[in-house]
Amino acid sequence: MRVGAPKETKDNEYRVGLTPSSVAELAHAGHEVFIERGAGEGADLSDADYAAAGAKLVDGPETLFAAAQLIVKVKEPQRREIAYLRPDHVLFTYFHLAADAELTRELMASGAHCIAYETVTAPGGGLPLLAPMSEIAGRLAPQIGAHFLEKQAGGRGVLLAGAPGVPPADVLVLGAGSVGAQATAIALGMGASVLVADRNPDALRRLETRFGFAARTIYSTRAAIAESVKRADLVICAALAPGARAPILITRDMLSTMKRGAVIVDVAIDQGGCCETSRPTSHSDPIYVVDGVVHYCVTNMPGVTPRTATFALNNATLPFVLALANKGWRRAIEDDPHLRAGLEISAGRILSPPVAAAHGLPLSPQLMALDSAGAA
Repeated sequence: MRVGAPKETKDNEYRVGLTPSSVAELAHAGHEVFIERGAGEGADLSDADYAAAGAKLVDGPETLFAAAQLIVKVKEPQRREIAYLRPDHVLFTYFHLAADAELTRELMASGAHCIAYETVTAPGGGLPLLAPMSEIAGRLAPQIGAHFLEKQAGGRGVLLAGAPGVPPADVLVLGAGSVGAQATAIALGMGASVLVADRNPDALRRLETRFGFAARTIYSTRAAIAESVKRADLVICAALAPGARAPILITRDMLSTMKRGAVIVDVAIDQGGCCETSRPTSHSDPIYVVDGVVHYCVTNMPGVTPRTATFALNNATLPFVLALANKGWRRAIEDDPHLRAGLEISAGRILSPPVAAAHGLPLSPQLMALDSAGAA
């Protein structure tokens, strides 16, 4: 198999789909690996590192996409990359298609086979390829929120930990999954007062077992959230509906009741966001203000820690990359139902029910789509 990793082109995205150690594993298995020159520089991975691992360095994305059959990326393809896609390409990356109808249609038109990291499942449940970036984004969220609570950054001028005689900041975490648990751990470590809301009693029990009474929990209802946001200095949106659009938990009406200078860090923005007023932002222009509330809605949060994030991602994705390369995409997904759960678009057809539902597009039965796609 010819495997390629291009340089990411999303705003301030410095992660890379393959590390030199992943390249070495693929090369050892007999595959050709192509790396776009400079792809790893943002994660402090040099071209020389890749060459020593057995990669062939190529100039520019057009050459990379032309050379490779299996494309391993980090973020969804940007518009100029879509032009390089062919029907024989297998694209393995994060897509978050339920929040992007235009990208969905463009990928369908390309004919490529698109396998989404975020919907690959695990035998014991969970989303193993989403988990490492969720953990990093969760850990970043209180740190980023603390910065934007500073007065010169547009916030209320509140320190998360407070001070002797001054109470700590109130942090509301919406969602007790992977992102929420990590955000809770860091926020507590920074000295904040933390309240976590979720509709899964078992998830709330797990948090209580982990943190004891340091973190307070509440069952998530519209009324509970409406009351809780009034008191919050920082809200971290961490709710997920796998493969689907994130639920709207904070309405515009609720926003108007929040403290002036409060901050919302919407980690769920990749899937459309949990706040009615959320819209995607970038690392170069990360915030905007609505009704006096600062919104941070960067769609690639872990991109600010590219070295940590690249290695964490590769630790999770490498077994699947090897399976796709060793067996071909069709055999790999036939052998592994958990990898098959990640196949969202194939040969112009949508195979993901949440994506089809989000955009009102027809859903194809998976076997029919695979039969029409042919072997690879």
